[in-house]
Amino acid sequence: MQIILLDKVVNLGNLGEIVKVKDGYARNFLIPSGRARRATEAAKAEFEAKRAELEKAAAEKLAASQAQGEKLAGQTVKLTQKAGVDGRLFGSVTNQDIADELGKMGFQVAKSQVRLPNGPIKTVSETAVGVALHTDVVVEVNVSVYGEHV
Repeated sequence: MQIILLDKVVNLGNLGEIVKVKDGYARNFLIPSGRARRATEAAKAEFEAKRAELEKAAAEKLAASQAQGEKLAGQTVKLTQKAGVDGRLFGSVTNQDIADELGKMGFQVAKSQVRLPNGPIKTVSETAVGVALHTDVVVEVNVSVYGEHV
């Protein structure tokens, strides 16, 4: 299926590109999430009419993400979990825990934006975690996990 991208999509293309994707990917993800439209002649003409407006909105979104990224970069998130004597946690620290703590600090971050490279944190440690605020804006946040001995 040929679609027009209404937003930048990683590993697919930029705003305004006409790309061919599998039908299920377009019908089930790209079109319902508002990232694409079917590439019909009417849709192409409508897109060209709205191109400047869409590019302006995308630039504003990118600028807002970069501004938030500058504030967020280098922040340290401190979490306390129950841990054993050897430093292993009873449970783990997930991207949801980190997103919640960032929310308490005043940053609007969804759990899907927190990138844990090695999966959930299962030990008392300090870890660098990526937060993807936009497809082009990924900032590093330090996560310090402290053990609460039972």
